[in-house]
Amino acid sequence: MSLPTVKQHENLPSGHGDSCCGGHAHDPKEHDHSEHAGPAHEHGHDHSHDHAPAPAQAAAACCGHDHAAQDFRLSGAGAATLAAGPGQVLARLRIGQMDCPTEETLIRKKLDGVDGVHALDFNLMQRVLTVVHAEGALDRIIAAIKSLDMTPEPLADGAPGTPAPAAKAVNWWLIGGAGVLAALSEISHFTGGPLALTAALAAAAILACGVSTYRKGWIAVRNGNLNINALMSIAVTGAVLIGQWPEAAMVMFLFNVAELIEARSLDRARNAIRGLLDLAPETATLRQADGNWIDVPAASLQPGDIVRVRPGERIAADGIIVSGSSAVDQSPITGESLPVEKAQDDPVFAATVNAAGSFEYRVTAAAGNTTLARIIHAVEQAQGARAPTQRFIDRFSRIYTPAVVGVALLVAVVPPLLWGQPWFDAIYRALALLIIACPCALVISTPVSIVSGLTAASRRGILVKGGVYLEEGRNLKWLALDKTGTLTHGKPVQTDLQDWDAPEQARQPAALIAASLAARSDHPVSLAVANAAREAGHALLEVQAFTALPGRGVSGQVDGVTYQLGNRRLMRELGVASDRLEARLDELERQGKSAIALTDGSRVLALAAVADTVKPTSAAAIADLHALGVRTLMLTGDNTPTAQSIARQVGIDEARGDQLPEDKLAAIESKLAPDARVGMVGDGINDAPALARADIGFAMGAAGTGTAIETADVALMDDDLRKIGTFLRLSHATHRVLIQNIVLALGIKAVFLALAMTGNATLWMAVFADVGASLLVVANGLRLLRAAPASH
Repeated sequence: MSLPTVKQHENLPSGHGDSCCGGHAHDPKEHDHSEHAGPAHEHGHDHSHDHAPAPAQAAAACCGHDHAAQDFRLSGAGAATLAAGPGQVLARLRIGQMDCPTEETLIRKKLDGVDGVHALDFNLMQRVLTVVHAEGALDRIIAAIKSLDMTPEPLADGAPGTPAPAAKAVNWWLIGGAGVLAALSEISHFTGGPLALTAALAAAAILACGVSTYRKGWIAVRNGNLNINALMSIAVTGAVLIGQWPEAAMVMFLFNVAELIEARSLDRARNAIRGLLDLAPETATLRQADGNWIDVPAASLQPGDIVRVRPGERIAADGIIVSGSSAVDQSPITGESLPVEKAQDDPVFAATVNAAGSFEYRVTAAAGNTTLARIIHAVEQAQGARAPTQRFIDRFSRIYTPAVVGVALLVAVVPPLLWGQPWFDAIYRALALLIIACPCALVISTPVSIVSGLTAASRRGILVKGGVYLEEGRNLKWLALDKTGTLTHGKPVQTDLQDWDAPEQARQPAALIAASLAARSDHPVSLAVANAAREAGHALLEVQAFTALPGRGVSGQVDGVTYQLGNRRLMRELGVASDRLEARLDELERQGKSAIALTDGSRVLALAAVADTVKPTSAAAIADLHALGVRTLMLTGDNTPTAQSIARQVGIDEARGDQLPEDKLAAIESKLAPDARVGMVGDGINDAPALARADIGFAMGAAGTGTAIETADVALMDDDLRKIGTFLRLSHATHRVLIQNIVLALGIKAVFLALAMTGNATLWMAVFADVGASLLVVANGLRLLRAAPASH
């Protein structure tokens, strides 16, 4: 039986179906975000331009398994999470010994023969295996895994993501003793000591540190798998059989030490996200029904609870401030460098830090559903999905290992038979080749780099929903942007206010009359005028006989005089629109502003203009994108003059106004190309079709918005557009590290393979070629955690 993983569409840059033996696919019919009132993002991309291979072909290319083209639908989060069908059960198992693809292959082969297993999904970085199985098959699955000398631990359904546990404690005294014995064996050999003493010391060293390796190697061979433990066991046994006792002992010792160092390094990458988890406080100060305050575990907080935060404390849960005010350091969630002022009705997030003030807030999300928890869960799910480079490495290693093992057999047999070379030399050379054959360094190089990059992004307030986006970001050539809420604040403000033909001895200032009338309207333009007067400290006048004039403005009486406040159309109807006024209105509209005028029916008294102002960071963000070689396109439903005005202010390359959702979609499609990626930035439901069609969809201001975190390809946790430049730089840095790791792993292997083929490589050199290369690529990948490719 061959177990299907998720149906693959391998070359989709959108990442839906991006993983090999641990990825995810999306059914376009399955996700309908038309009702989401946030930065929703439809999945089910139609990437016909990517020339994706047929699902069966793509699946067959994964890890050497013929994954049947059975489609398992997944959660809308875009996670590598299988879903059970009718009569099926989904189980998640934590397997502490599942560290790298060698264990994955071993488990997969074992479960191939277990009845009732339908699909598998491996998350090696979190050591979690997800199985879709028939009812009643879980006991057989657990027993099969235990037969591999592994300890599967069932995880509760829906349990919040937590970093994988660290490697088990090691008896360093035993390892150290094995090293001493191996060294003594080497000394005995070089000083001409008795062979029996040399062999005894070596055998003791091998037994002290090599029993586990032999046990794992035997299990692998018994299950038809040649992993590093099997190869090492064969090589050490072969060395013993040809009388190389000291070298056999030293090789086994060095291998175990290097494996332990590698395990510790992987734990660092595996638990890189733990720093975020540790930010949440353990206790919170909760108000009781009788008004008293007590400290309770933060995990016990429920929506509706009232919590008090003292100066300097970390906030225990997401909530809304009900009293008090303070500045809050939100950098753990949004990546903002400066504290944000918070007052009543403002949201706060778990793990952020209160500054000098004190306030009380009402909890809006339980501990397992906070913004912090969703970020951690999203990063963990992204870790489980293989990026394009990783898929290539998986296929390469599937061919590489058997090929090198075959070459080792030929090296051991052919030279003695054809050219009379001594069997001792040929076998020794073949044993060195066997050790070098393991592709662990190559295979582990990509997930460590991707996970480090994902974690580095999350620490900067950028939530990337898969390694595919981190890799593909560097290929972004066009970025389409919505205007309202993305480039601008999304809230109109008064920009101009001037007297026009108001009499010098008027009883009330014309501007104050205009603001008083505007305050009675609910139109955004009128509200902006009224708010400007209030913020300036003016007391608004009483308005009587107020009347709304649909599509034109409003009318009302102030001090017994009837006034009208409205647009150009109203001024024309009242016969007060002069050429001078028309020219001024045209000028304001060319600047992207909406203008209204106040009249008493005989002349225009005042003129006000309102605009959705550009964010102060927008121009810098666009300039940064241009510096990175990305062209920009603004798509907005506002009129074309407004679009052109905003585009000029921020430096946009191309602007299109009067865009309906279908127009935005068509604009994205017009920029798509096989060799270039197109991104879309938006924050509204009207952007959903364009976000879905783009190769990478960016959601703005996703902090606290569950829909955005769950559906966006890349979620910017605050409204700072400059984070896209940071994301692109991190994408370039990740790609460089991936290439460096591949060159390191293959280069070191190539050098030592050549040395082994020519008889110049010893067994301990082969160990360094294998595990040493793994340590190098892991250390290089972890550099991304320290990198700070900020754009500002």
